[in-house]
Amino acid sequence: MLCGSLDTKAPEYAFVRDLVVERGLEVVLVDTGVLGEPGLEADVTAAAVAEAAGTSLEALRARQDRGHALATMAAGAKAVADDLHARGRLSGVLALGGSGGSSIAATVMKSLPVGLPKLLVSTMAAGDVSTYVGTSDVTLMYSVVDIAGINSISRQVLANAAAAVAGMAAAFDARRTAGAAPQDKPLVAATMFGVTTAAVETARRRLEELGYEVLVFHATGSGGRTMESLAAEGHLSGVLDLTTTEIADEVGGGVLSAGPDRLTAAAVAGVPQVVSLGALDMVNFGARSTVPEQFEGRTLLAHNEAVTLMRTSTVEAAEIGGVVGRKLAASTGPAALFVPRGGFSALDAPGGAFWDPEADAACVGAALEAVDGSSVEVVDTELHVNDAEFAESAADHLHGIIQRRRHES
Repeated sequence: MLCGSLDTKAPEYAFVRDLVVERGLEVVLVDTGVLGEPGLEADVTAAAVAEAAGTSLEALRARQDRGHALATMAAGAKAVADDLHARGRLSGVLALGGSGGSSIAATVMKSLPVGLPKLLVSTMAAGDVSTYVGTSDVTLMYSVVDIAGINSISRQVLANAAAAVAGMAAAFDARRTAGAAPQDKPLVAATMFGVTTAAVETARRRLEELGYEVLVFHATGSGGRTMESLAAEGHLSGVLDLTTTEIADEVGGGVLSAGPDRLTAAAVAGVPQVVSLGALDMVNFGARSTVPEQFEGRTLLAHNEAVTLMRTSTVEAAEIGGVVGRKLAASTGPAALFVPRGGFSALDAPGGAFWDPEADAACVGAALEAVDGSSVEVVDTELHVNDAEFAESAADHLHGIIQRRRHES
């Protein structure tokens, strides 16, 4: 499927369409243009796309609201793509665009399952692309020049894009023809940060010994959001959330927050989960010069040139612990809180840069108070989060509650 505005980018779409067809693939060309007449005949016209969104092209033009038109055509194109996918006719999506075209394409691509090829050639691909990618596996290619005609630069970029999507689509078709590989191992998600790597690696090995496939997510905001989406969509048998540091960034104003819904999906879906306090001793910022002035005088550590860590205060730690506890207490499925009183990260240990027993105690106390009276099991230890005994115990506990849930079911 090629998806884009044929009133402004017809030559570019004709160029990539012909290249993809030359490689033996069928192309469905979907027009999302609104204002002008198409310069290329589409398989799915702009009028049909608007109709799929519950309106008409004439109504969109009469309204003269570009933002509304983009959102509407995105919804219509998404409906077209979903229909093609449901009928087994979709092996990949390629789109070319600036900010508006990229927003339409991103809406389409993010709705499609992981593994189905999605390639977006965009003028926006060299900046912050989180809006276009979300938690999906969209592949972005920077257009280098604006998508405004075929020239010596765009010809090379677009030819590469056509070859790339054709190759990915062919590989996808081959997998689909062969059939899905046997998936006998249940999936477990685990969260990790550099300062909790030792714990998660130990736990991962233990869970693999117990027969699970472990998906490890880097707790950098996008990692947490992706894990939450997988839990909400029912892909996971369990969650080993040893590293909840994204909540510290949400509370403390850091740059790696996963948003207010972090630590909610498994709870709502009833997915068995073991949660700990990994890396709650820190809030993340960018380079030292980007740390807000209000935090001058705090304990700061330059992790590298691009990352500065701030030690959470006692007050912040208590607030963070309360958030973790309240979210965990809302679980509709089996849940456990594993407490590492010996320290929350590699930096939070005796002699470490972030060692602060008072702040840790405030975090633990608030978390325990929040889960008190709930169904959450508490495993309170004097161990450090990176101690092998702690990690293996957390993994074994998760295995136990997953097996218990299966037996009850």
